[in-house]
Amino acid sequence: MFKIKNRVNKELHLENDLSEYAHLYQKELLEEIIPFWEKNSIDAEFGGYITCLDREGKVYDTDKFVWLQGRQVWMFAMLYNNVEKKQAWLDIALNGADFLLKNGRDKNGNWYFSLNQKGAPLIEPYNIFSDCFAAMAFGELFKATKNPEHKDVAIDTYNNILAREHNPKGVWNKAHKGTRDLKGFSLPMILCNLSLILEDVIGKEVVDKMVPLLIDDIMTNFLNKEHGVIMENVLADGGFCDSFEGRLVNPGHGNESMWFLMDLAVRYNDLDLIKQCEDILIRTTEFGWDQEFGGIYYFLDIKGQPMQELQWNQKLWWVHIETMISFAKAYTLTGNKTCKEWYIKLHDYTWNNFRDEEHKGEWFGYLTREGKPLNGAKGGKWKGCFHVPRGLYQLWKTLE
Repeated sequence: MFKIKNRVNKELHLENDLSEYAHLYQKELLEEIIPFWEKNSIDAEFGGYITCLDREGKVYDTDKFVWLQGRQVWMFAMLYNNVEKKQAWLDIALNGADFLLKNGRDKNGNWYFSLNQKGAPLIEPYNIFSDCFAAMAFGELFKATKNPEHKDVAIDTYNNILAREHNPKGVWNKAHKGTRDLKGFSLPMILCNLSLILEDVIGKEVVDKMVPLLIDDIMTNFLNKEHGVIMENVLADGGFCDSFEGRLVNPGHGNESMWFLMDLAVRYNDLDLIKQCEDILIRTTEFGWDQEFGGIYYFLDIKGQPMQELQWNQKLWWVHIETMISFAKAYTLTGNKTCKEWYIKLHDYTWNNFRDEEHKGEWFGYLTREGKPLNGAKGGKWKGCFHVPRGLYQLWKTLE
């Protein structure tokens, strides 16, 4: 079992010489990114948000993806709670929350994957991340509204996630049980962050019970000790599975999880965990970096075998901004100049390639290996009002 140990030395919180970036991110967040979503995504007729927006912010598809609805509720509630008590932000969050309360769940309380514009279900609740971001949304919204319904939805959804933890897809799981039982990294990763966000509604005791188990699972089962990187899938007992899925490395997931764990390490004053996260972050970024064109690959095979995912060499927005957050946090906690160097390298790549100078607002999501936009979409089925604004907020506050 992972044990909380070793207190962080406050002297390690070194004076931050990256603070000049903070205003840049604050300005981008509040003057470009958030106005883009305020202007283009709000569905005033049916409620909720449109996320399929082209380069100029025009709607190209009206389906609504529940996890993106939850993410946007959380985003605007978080801004209201932490940046400014703007009624317009709270109203936007409530617009999405009301739509989800009316349409988002099946009779068993599971959150659908997608709905049509009016709210009728399109795809069944096979994806537990709809539940994760619904819990996140209503937990954050409760902080703003103190509405007991919002708290109850957050708690019920969180408990449902835990009930589905060992078979997240439920009846929609296509794997034959007992032959190659794998468990994925995504859920324990997000539970690290979700548990902290929901502390006000689920209670400190629940968080303190969950956190050591999650950290132990990640560092014992998902960390590949030989390479120092996080595996995307492992056998049920934590063993390595020599298959497409078992060899899969998602550098973005590994790096994103490191800032979740560093936040937990700060909470528990655990210097050893901060150092371990820093080591994994550096090794994962070195492993995932494209030496020819720059940027971090989307997927890699731990043994260098041919990839099942044909989009493996694309460069994705969230991979880079989440990695930037982790390096910013690592540098401010430890002063390790390698983290600073990686942070600046990632900032330059991300700022120069994902931002759209011609049509400002939200960033591009998908680049070719060479760093060129694959298409002009600013949002879609997988990209909404979340990673870019959350990332800019985290960077602003970390480096301020």
